[in-house]
Amino acid sequence: MSPLRSGSFRSRRAWLARGCGLAALGVLLLPAIARADGAPPKGLASLDFHKLIEAGGGVGVVIGALSVGMAALVFEYLISLRRNATIPRKLAESLSELVGQRQFKQAADECRRSGSLLGVVVAAGLAELDSGYAVVEKAMEDACAQYAGRLYRKIDYLSVIGTLSPMLGLLGTVWGMMLAFSEFASKANVAVTELAPGISTALVTTLLGLAVAIPAYAAYAYFRNRVDEAVANCSQVAEHIFFDYRRDQAARRRKARALQLRANTHSERTHPAFPPVAIEREKSA
Repeated sequence: MSPLRSGSFRSRRAWLARGCGLAALGVLLLPAIARADGAPPKGLASLDFHKLIEAGGGVGVVIGALSVGMAALVFEYLISLRRNATIPRKLAESLSELVGQRQFKQAADECRRSGSLLGVVVAAGLAELDSGYAVVEKAMEDACAQYAGRLYRKIDYLSVIGTLSPMLGLLGTVWGMMLAFSEFASKANVAVTELAPGISTALVTTLLGLAVAIPAYAAYAYFRNRVDEAVANCSQVAEHIFFDYRRDQAARRRKARALQLRANTHSERTHPAFPPVAIEREKSA
């Protein structure tokens, strides 16, 4: 199968739709699953999402902001890292046809208008056509590595969110535990039932932090694999686009070597070299 046709965008879109549907179903069923375990503790008898945020205090608000940022990043990456955005099929077919017809200027214009990963890589190769295919291949590899590094730095924000969220949750928990146990300093005899609501509320920030960190890390691993796949597929497609050019270059080199060999043979036949003995005899005479 040609690299231009490898993969199926329709199947990827179907899997993406199924994943979003399952995620939405899980969010809708989460409160029901939580209530199905029985009566919640006294301190959390009516604790819903909004009350979780309120119980988290300022740390909970920061974690909530991180969760919104994570959702926005995931949505943006799903759009920008899909195959049709990094390696447009129509662009690949157009570039393959233009390069095969040696219309390099039109191909470079197509790459500049696209701005995709494939467009950037092929444009780097087209800029080095006068130096031979080896230089073209090296330029495309450098451009692909540079663009991949840009994509990796882009998805690193998810890793940062996944790292900060549980740390912030732990910070809120420690602060809440300090406030709860400070009751010992103000009261002589403090019952455990008086400390339990404060401690349970303090643990809310840990819950919120883990709830943000787990999907952030999962999304980071998923999109990192997507970047690796995009870079590998782009390299294959770029090589396929320059296949006719590479074949023509190899044919020209073989023809040039054959002509050079034929010219050398003809020169030896028309201008034979005199043996050294004959030259010495001519000088002595």
